[in-house]
Amino acid sequence: MQRFSYFYPFNDCIMNEQKLKFLKEDFIPLIKHLAPDATGKWGKMNGQQMTEHVAAFFKVSTEKIKIPLVTPAEHLPKFRSFLLSEKEFRENTKAPVLPDEPLPLRNNIMQNAVAELETEVNDFFTYFKDNTEKKTTHPVFGALNFEEWIQLHHKHVTHHLKQFGLL
Repeated sequence: MQRFSYFYPFNDCIMNEQKLKFLKEDFIPLIKHLAPDATGKWGKMNGQQMTEHVAAFFKVSTEKIKIPLVTPAEHLPKFRSFLLSEKEFRENTKAPVLPDEPLPLRNNIMQNAVAELETEVNDFFTYFKDNTEKKTTHPVFGALNFEEWIQLHHKHVTHHLKQFGLL
C-alpha cells in the first residue's frame, strides 16, 4: 500500500492509510447490512437513499458529476480547516447544493444501489491511481487532491454509517 506524506498538521501518515483501507475494504461490507427502508437516527433519507447519495458524492470526486463551487473564496480557508481536522460532521448537516427532500431513487433495488456505490468507490481509486495530485472540485471545499478526497470521503461515509447505526 502506498504511504502518504500527507500534510496534516500532525503529519499522521498511518491514520490516512487507515482511512484509505477503510474506504477500500471495510465501507462496502458495512453498507451491505443496511436495509433499503432503514431509518436513520437523524435526517430524512432511508437506507437506499443514503447509499445512492454517497455514490453520487463519489461521482463528484471523479468529475462524473460536476457541481460548481458555491463557497465564497474568503470562506474556503475555514472550510478547508474543518476538512483537514478530525472534527465530524454534525447531525443533520445539509449540503448547500442538495434539495431539502431526498432525491428520487435511481436504482430499483438496494442491491443495485450497493453495486453502483461499489463501482463508484472503485472508480475513485482508479481515477486518481496515476495522478494523486490531480484536483477536482467539491462544491463546498473547493479543489481537492486524492489525499484531501480520502479525508473528505472518510469523514462523509463515517457520518452516514453512524447515522444508520452501522458504526
